Amino acid sequence: MKEALYLHESTALINFSAAYCQTTDEMLSSDTFKYVLGRYLAALRKTDLDLYNWAMKDRPLTDAVNDITRLMKILMVLEISEITHPFLDEPELLTKLIEEGYNFWRNHQRCSVIRTGSTSSLQLANFMDADSRFNQLVLAVYRGAQEKVQGRKNRIYRQLQAGTNASMVIRDIRWNVPEGYEALKGIPFVDSMLLRTPLLLHPRSNKRKGSFKPTDVNPLSYAQINRDEWFCYPAKVGSLLMHIYFHRDYSFSGITLANLFELATDVEVSKRKPDCIVLFGIKDEDLECKYHLDQNTGIWIGKVPSQTIIEYFGYMKKMCLTLHNVAMMARGWLPLHGSMVNIHLKNGRSKGVVFIGDSGAGKSETIEAIQMLGEDEILSIDVVFDDMGSLHVENGQIVAQGTEIGAFIRLDDLDKGSPYKTMDRSIFMNPETVNARVVIPVAPYSLIVKNHKVDYFLYANNYEDKIGVNLAANAADMKATFVQGKRCAMQTTDEVGLSTTYFANPFGPMQHPDICDPLLDRYFIALDEAGVKTGEVYTGLGVSGADDDHLERTARAVLHMIDED
Repeated sequence: MKEALYLHESTALINFSAAYCQTTDEMLSSDTFKYVLGRYLAALRKTDLDLYNWAMKDRPLTDAVNDITRLMKILMVLEISEITHPFLDEPELLTKLIEEGYNFWRNHQRCSVIRTGSTSSLQLANFMDADSRFNQLVLAVYRGAQEKVQGRKNRIYRQLQAGTNASMVIRDIRWNVPEGYEALKGIPFVDSMLLRTPLLLHPRSNKRKGSFKPTDVNPLSYAQINRDEWFCYPAKVGSLLMHIYFHRDYSFSGITLANLFELATDVEVSKRKPDCIVLFGIKDEDLECKYHLDQNTGIWIGKVPSQTIIEYFGYMKKMCLTLHNVAMMARGWLPLHGSMVNIHLKNGRSKGVVFIGDSGAGKSETIEAIQMLGEDEILSIDVVFDDMGSLHVENGQIVAQGTEIGAFIRLDDLDKGSPYKTMDRSIFMNPETVNARVVIPVAPYSLIVKNHKVDYFLYANNYEDKIGVNLAANAADMKATFVQGKRCAMQTTDEVGLSTTYFANPFGPMQHPDICDPLLDRYFIALDEAGVKTGEVYTGLGVSGADDDHLERTARAVLHMIDED
C-alpha cells in the first residue's frame, strides 16, 4: 500500500508509513484531511441535501473544501469572537456540519498500517503509542472545533475511538516461493496487530450461501494480483501453516482472523512451506468459491472471489477450515464439524466430550446449557474447539485437536452461562440484526494443538422431539446417523427446513466422500476399541413447539451421564 489513505465503501486504511501527522495543524494541512472532507461533502449530498447546499454555497467542491479547511484551522487557534466567517452566522448548522463530518469518518471501519523498515519518523516499537496519539489528534480537532462553535465546553464526554479501530504492522518476509507462485512475492505479512475491542463491524452480508468446490485449475495460474493492494495473515490453523492473503477491500476480514487463528512468527514463515494458501477477494469473473490441490507442491489453494456477499466472515473462516480438513484427510486424520470441551468436575473427574453436527444443530448451545446447570458440580470447562477439529489415534486412544483459538458464534446463542468469558476482547458483526455474530478469543494455541482424549462422541440431533441422551451399544450402530448428517436449518445459512449433509461436514468431507468413507470405517471401529461412548444428544432447537426447557433438560441429562460415569 503506497497511499497515505485508502477509502473503499466503509473501509479506511491509514498508512502511517506514508504520512503521520503529529499536530492539529499538520492534520488540517494534509491532503488526507482534504480528501476525507471532499468525500464527506459528496456523501452529504445524498444524505442531507439542505446541509449540503448550505455548506457548498453554489461553489465548486475544491473551493468549499479549501474554505472549510481554513475555517477549521482558525477555530483551532482563535477565540470565536475574533473570527469573521459567514458560517458563524448560523452556528447550529455549522455544529451539525462538524458533527456529521465526524460521524462520516467514524462510520468507516478504520485501520492504521505501519510497514517495518520505513524511513518515516515513526518508530515501529511505538506503533501502539502512535496509534493512540492519532486517536487523540482526531478527537482534538473534532472537539476543538465543536466546542468553539457551541461557545462552551461539553459537560459529558464519550471516549469513542475517533482514530482507528485496529492497527497492523506489516513486514516483508523472505520465504521459499515455489515456481508458479511469483505473483505472491512482495506481498507483506502481518507482523503484529492492535485491536481496539470490543470492535463493532457492519458487513453488508450476514449469511453464507452454498459450499466450496474443488477445481482442477490452480487459481494462481490466472489470478491478477497487485501486490500493493494485498496483505498476508500467516495463520496457524491447528497444526497447519496457512498463508491467508486478503485484498485491502476486505481488510477487516483479515483483521478478524486475529481473534480466530494464531499468528505465525516470521521465523515460522521463512523456514516452513505453507500447507495451504487462501486468496480472499480475488477479482474474478467466476464468482464461485473453489479450492485446488497443487500436485507439484502439495499446497492446497483456495480462492474466494471479490463480491459483497463475502464480507460475511463465514466465507473467510470456512474456506480456511475447508483447506484444513482436506489437508488433514490426506494425512489420515478425520475432520469434525463440531465442538469439543473438557469438563472438569469438582469430584476430580474430567471428561472429553465431542458434539458433532452441522450449523445450527445446537452444539454450542448444549455446552452453554451444561455450564449454566453445573455450577455446583463443574469446576471448569475448557473449549478445545467450537467449530472444527480432527480425530486421530494415538497409543490406542482416540484423541482430538482443535483448529482455532477463538469461536465464531451467533450472538443470540450466547447466554450468561456461556463458557466464553472474554466478551470485552470480542469482535461483533451486525449486532442489531438477525444472525448477528461475535468472534471471541477462547483458548491458547498450546491448548488446541494438544492431544485431548475423547470420552464421549455425540451427534447433535435438533430435529427429533426427544430429550436427553441416547448412547448406542457400539459405535457402528450410530455410524449411519453421523454419516447422514441430518438437521433442521436454523438461519445460519441460506438453507431452510430439514436437510442432510454428508457427515454433517460440508467443508471437505462432503466434497471428497471417496477419501472420507475409508476414514469413517476405520474411526468408527477405533471408537469402540478405545472405549469411547457414542450416541446422540437431543437439542430440540429445530422442533416446532418444543418446550422452553427442552435444552435445559437435555443438558441436565448429559451432565448426569458424565457425573455418573
